[in-house]
Amino acid sequence: MMSKVCTIAWVHGTVQGVGFRYSTQREALQLGLTGYARNLDDGSVEVVACGEADNIEQLIAWLKAGGPRSARVEKVFTEPHQPDREYDKFSIRY
Repeated sequence: MMSKVCTIAWVHGTVQGVGFRYSTQREALQLGLTGYARNLDDGSVEVVACGEADNIEQLIAWLKAGGPRSARVEKVFTEPHQPDREYDKFSIRY
């Protein structure tokens, strides 16, 4: 049984107003991940993803590769994350 882990990522660049959270949600759901994506005040997007480590790595690789075509990702920072609760789905936060 693979252990479930969580990662938090901050994606910088042209990532708001380009459908980034929706595309991230679609990718995460395809990978069976839970968590959320939300816009931050500084123009970046925060992504929390929980699930199998391999699947999280795939999502992070997709983010680093630029996400949806409409976005322009400049940098992605990630670190391990211990959420204060379990996520039952991958949601978009406002």
